[in-house]
Amino acid sequence: MRLATWNVNSVRARADRIVGFAERADIDVLAMQEIKCKPEQFPYAAFEAAGYHVEAHGLNQWNGVAIASREPLEEIEYSFNGMPGFKKGYEGEDAPLEARAIGATVNGVKVWSLYVPNGRSLDDPHYTYKLRWLEALRQHTADALAAQPDLPLALVGDFNIIPTDADNGDPDIVEGTSTHVSPAEREAFQALLSAGLTDTVRPLIPSGYTYWDYQRLKFPKDQGIRIDFVLGSKAFADAVSGASIERSERKGEQPSDHVPVVVDVDVAAPDDDDVPMIFG
Repeated sequence: MRLATWNVNSVRARADRIVGFAERADIDVLAMQEIKCKPEQFPYAAFEAAGYHVEAHGLNQWNGVAIASREPLEEIEYSFNGMPGFKKGYEGEDAPLEARAIGATVNGVKVWSLYVPNGRSLDDPHYTYKLRWLEALRQHTADALAAQPDLPLALVGDFNIIPTDADNGDPDIVEGTSTHVSPAEREAFQALLSAGLTDTVRPLIPSGYTYWDYQRLKFPKDQGIRIDFVLGSKAFADAVSGASIERSERKGEQPSDHVPVVVDVDVAAPDDDDVPMIFG
């Protein structure tokens, strides 16, 4: 299975480009973030013409996540257990949920497309919300893997965290003044890994960024950051045989500010541990 994650920064504005990449790169499952549309506005026709099933979750022109797959999507979920909500100025514990998570099972592999809250600034309520959201995700992951230790689980998407200084090539993002690099965010990322996940791309691609700001020639200067990840359970990570960061997708007309991150996974089909999963 070839799995990709991509913050597409508006699926309607880039539908042809997204589908074109999926076809060229022979992507079996594409997790998308920041689709910026409601499900009824999603450009299904372009994906379906290319042979993809699609499940989308969006509430307005912000946020939004989706999964496209050549194989049927099963066990669809639109939030994970304990996921907190957010509304500016809202003081209660039951704030409305945002469209930041969608999960589906594809031939036995549980895939979550995640768009972690940005945090905005260190003194913004959104930053506290981000940390609460990440803790809930950690707990959900720990619970899922405690119940099914051999579950092939992939948490993929835009995590809005730069885990180490080696992942930061943007001189404007400085610890102590910026989100994404604060100790609390980095600790939350490590806690997520400690729940039973592995960064499946870093061992194969030790350098390279996944996002470049549109401003001040950040891309030509390669002043990027690495915030898009494919995190996998042991059963998933052990099956990863290849990876790539598709930097060329940041070029051309109207690119997203993020690029796809791709992994190849050799996993067994359900009910037959000796038969490899084959797509195509």
